[in-house]
Amino acid sequence: MDGWWAYVFIAIAGWLATDVWRWLGVLAGERLREESEALNWVRAVATALVAAVIAKLVLYPTGVLAQSPLWLRLGAVVLGAIAFFLARQKPAIGIATAIATLAAGLWWLGF
Repeated sequence: MDGWWAYVFIAIAGWLATDVWRWLGVLAGERLREESEALNWVRAVATALVAAVIAKLVLYPTGVLAQSPLWLRLGAVVLGAIAFFLARQKPAIGIATAIATLAAGLWWLGF
């Protein structure tokens, strides 16, 4: 019970650091048009961040994923992207396909 204050501090600091930006986003979002350049920029930045995280996971993985071959990781991403577009851009379908491909490949390789 001695170290529980550290967890309370982390929870409060994490909440404050993110919640302020969420509320500012809500307030600013009410005034933005969906076709505005500011919102297009936000979408572009968000898409770039997601792409960067995926690229980092595929090209520089950690843990068991680091032991898997690059061709398997790239293949899972490609098949997930194909499934995403064939399913009328439903993210759950693309993600599930990529995970299933990666899991089947890892099982086939004996991981």
